[in-house]
Amino acid sequence: MAKIFITGSAEGLGSLSAQALVKRGHSVVLHARNAQRAEDARKACPGAKDVYIADLSSMEQTRRLASQLNDNGPWDAIVHNAGIMRTSGSSGSGSGSGSGEDSLPPLFASNTMAPYLLTSLVDPPPKRYVFVSSGMHFGGNAADSALERPEKGCSYSDSKLHDAMLSSWFSRSLAAKGVTCNVLDPGWVPTKMGGSGAPEDINASVATYVLLAEGGGAAEGQSGKYWKSSQPKKCKPEVEDEAKQQKLIASLTRITGVSPPS
Repeated sequence: MAKIFITGSAEGLGSLSAQALVKRGHSVVLHARNAQRAEDARKACPGAKDVYIADLSSMEQTRRLASQLNDNGPWDAIVHNAGIMRTSGSSGSGSGSGSGEDSLPPLFASNTMAPYLLTSLVDPPPKRYVFVSSGMHFGGNAADSALERPEKGCSYSDSKLHDAMLSSWFSRSLAAKGVTCNVLDPGWVPTKMGGSGAPEDINASVATYVLLAEGGGAAEGQSGKYWKSSQPKKCKPEVEDEAKQQKLIASLTRITGVSPPS
């Protein structure tokens, strides 16, 4: 039995993957951005062990979440699932329009900054990290203005490229500690974010979450890979560009005041 934490698991793929992992006998802790969403998460996945509350658009709350994870660790897997697609609406742990309490746009803070902060602050690290990206990362810009002027924010595609780059960078930096990091493309599936008419198979997406969270089967011993439908796939070349990864890490270190683990 593995001990697994999934951000943004009040609904959608985060909740569905949590339910699947609970059915497989794992100890799963959920995450929601506020108390009401936490209640929704519990109702959707009553077999979960607990629900941690934090708005990931807030650095302070994300830091507190990292402390809570440290107090209740160690973990076998942490899945960075939470994210928002646009500032006028939300999914996972995101919050609405405008800037958060750190004067950072919620999309940038939730999608890019929070996974960096949690991965940097959780100690000891889990055996496995899973970063959730998107096929839209192919349209992202690794040199977007958010890295120099974070108050301007970034696009969803940029943030999903960031997530894939973070996974690749941490897969190298944490390798000596025996930690694997992989990135997941859930596909365009029928969720609140994807829309009811999305054409791809949601069950295949959930199966990929389960595969990477468990770290078995085709994922056993694998790190630094981009996965879709339970198979490694090609990603945008910038994802594996170490110089661009380092620029991203340096920018996030400056923005958050938190250095990555050495």
